[in-house]
Amino acid sequence: MQLRLDDEDRQVALGECLGRALQGRGRVHLSGELGAGKTTLARGVLRAYGHQGAVKSPTYTLVEPYELSLDGEPVTLHHFDLYRLGDPEELEFIGGRDLLAEGHLCLVEWAERGEGWLTPPDLEVALSHAETEGREARISAATTLGEALLTRLEDEVSRDQRLAGGKA
Repeated sequence: MQLRLDDEDRQVALGECLGRALQGRGRVHLSGELGAGKTTLARGVLRAYGHQGAVKSPTYTLVEPYELSLDGEPVTLHHFDLYRLGDPEELEFIGGRDLLAEGHLCLVEWAERGEGWLTPPDLEVALSHAETEGREARISAATTLGEALLTRLEDEVSRDQRLAGGKA
């Protein structure tokens, strides 16, 4: 799936669609150069679960947990930023195996820095600067669950008026 995101509002809208499609579970790897919009997309995912506070990239803490809810049920989302990770083994020291366990909802920025330690994500979102302005998002499934999530995401995007006409 490819989308053109002309502005920050559309990036957040895609994040909200992604959050609804995830339904409180799954692992999503977010890739892209600095400033590509990974944290902006994460903010949209968090908004889908009712979070209205600030969302900052957990660059120095590596992970930021959020206690959220979906249809009255508790959901914990772990937002990782591995940009400053010196060695993938550092994830072991912060309890990464438990935080990234199946059944949890995880967003991982700079996942390539955890290569060899992280298991494959359900979805991969690659963000890049568009040739003119805005961003482009390429979203692909890497697991069977990811394929189902991608189908739900496509449905969510098709219903979201803010993203109308954004298919690349």
